[in-house]
Amino acid sequence: MISNIVVIGSGVMGRGIAYVGALGGYNVTLVDINEQALDNAKNEINQIMDKGLSLRKITSETVKTIEETLHFSTEPKEALGKADLVIEAVPEKTDIKREVFTMIEEFANEKCLFATNTSTMSPTEIASFTKRPSQTIAMHFFNPVHKMPLVEIIRGLETSDETATIIREVAERMGKETVVINEFPGFVTSRISALVGNEAFYMLQEGLGTPEEIDKAIKLGLNYPMGPFELVDLVGLDARLNNLKYLHEKLGEKYRPAPLLEQYVKAGRLGRKTGKGVYDYSTINKEGVKQ
Repeated sequence: MISNIVVIGSGVMGRGIAYVGALGGYNVTLVDINEQALDNAKNEINQIMDKGLSLRKITSETVKTIEETLHFSTEPKEALGKADLVIEAVPEKTDIKREVFTMIEEFANEKCLFATNTSTMSPTEIASFTKRPSQTIAMHFFNPVHKMPLVEIIRGLETSDETATIIREVAERMGKETVVINEFPGFVTSRISALVGNEAFYMLQEGLGTPEEIDKAIKLGLNYPMGPFELVDLVGLDARLNNLKYLHEKLGEKYRPAPLLEQYVKAGRLGRKTGKGVYDYSTINKEGVKQ
């Protein structure tokens, strides 16, 4: 039975996973070596709870419970020793993930399950960084975690049925819908999303329309909740480029990144997190409305 969850990495995804874990009734420790990043995560989680209270989506009792069960730490050793499940949420770089899973393997107890929050990378390869491939799986959460209903669960080559069943139960207790699929580069959602987002950059590069017009066409014509440029600014242009490079390597030419996307990343236009991506957020207020 899963009671204690450790989330490694307090970025946008890690902090969201930690929040929905605590909301689901788990005892959660969010771990990051950067204390400022942890402070930022704590502040954002507090903002999410404040908004949830104002909209009556959560109660003051729920907030109190989360405050009691959600912990923040720069020292992973003790938390990992007590963990039933570790969810890694660090950048999509093989070297970084290898380093994190080597550390997890060293300190976690032998029954602990390992999950990687990846949108494209192989859970089989990540499991090879450990000595327990049967206990390793991918949990692909979506941004923003507290709003998006799906967790895509991806089995590696040696993931056991028991691990897959437990992880599905964990995600459902966090309030999520789930799909359980077998590993293949990009899984289901990332392959489709990467194609749409990359094609949008090719359209922009070709002068087909403005970002606003392309986003509007996709939202109203195809019933997408967000346009491809709104989405890439939210998740980060650098993250999208990393995913496309990986898919291009594994699946071929149709995933070759658009040159304009590469230009934007080189220019430091990474999206909302830097204040400018496809759109300029210096003219947009905190509610996402242009001034």
